[in-house]
Amino acid sequence: MCSHTVPSESNMPNSLAFHRRFHLIACHVLWRELCYFTSLSPHLFTFNFVKQGLHNTPELLREQLQKAVDEAPDECDAILLGYGLCSNGAASVVARGKKLVIPKAHDCITFFLGSKERYRAYFDAHPGTYWYTPGWIECSVQPGKGRFDLLRKEYSEKYGEENADYLMEMEQRWMKEYNNAAYVDLGMGDNARHIEFTRECAQWLGWGCDELTGDASLIKDFVDGRWDTDRFLIVEPGESIQPSHDDQVVKAGSVIP
Repeated sequence: MCSHTVPSESNMPNSLAFHRRFHLIACHVLWRELCYFTSLSPHLFTFNFVKQGLHNTPELLREQLQKAVDEAPDECDAILLGYGLCSNGAASVVARGKKLVIPKAHDCITFFLGSKERYRAYFDAHPGTYWYTPGWIECSVQPGKGRFDLLRKEYSEKYGEENADYLMEMEQRWMKEYNNAAYVDLGMGDNARHIEFTRECAQWLGWGCDELTGDASLIKDFVDGRWDTDRFLIVEPGESIQPSHDDQVVKAGSVIP
């Protein structure tokens, strides 16, 4: 977690007094993009970047998000949640004393593509796609030769060669659901290296490979406070985030006592 103290409004220069103060809670895979676009925003921010990978255990992700929401500074005007529904990890997170704002998105890739509609259209056309972005490449070990070699070495050291062969066979099974690697380029990070890495992974795996131009409009409007109801859900204090089970992805729900 990284944070800084926001000065009280009474101590602010007059030129800053009209700016809003947002507390941004987000997955670490988005740190480059969110840091960049918040630096261009007229508003003031505090940050809490949460460890990547918690979507694999949605209950733990929900627990960590609720804790982060509950610990948000009192001075903020709203809490921005830099997540999608993320395997229902954001479901049932409750807004306490401040409203929550979350994009209507299944996961973080919508941030890079610019809309849930573009995400859906690409997913429908390429259902076996595994996504690559700077944050995903830097924060996790993506499918490819590097991941295979790393896990093979780890399993061999822990369980012996014969067991390692079996475990690697199990490890590779989930990858059979995929046949395409897609890199989304928003101009962040070491793009040339990341694109080449994605190509190499796809070639080794026998997958196709796409390079998509990203759309930063969703991120920009998210941090600038332009929250239309088509793209964003505003959760008022006392309400919770709930899956909508339709193309809106999420909705506000009442909190059960």
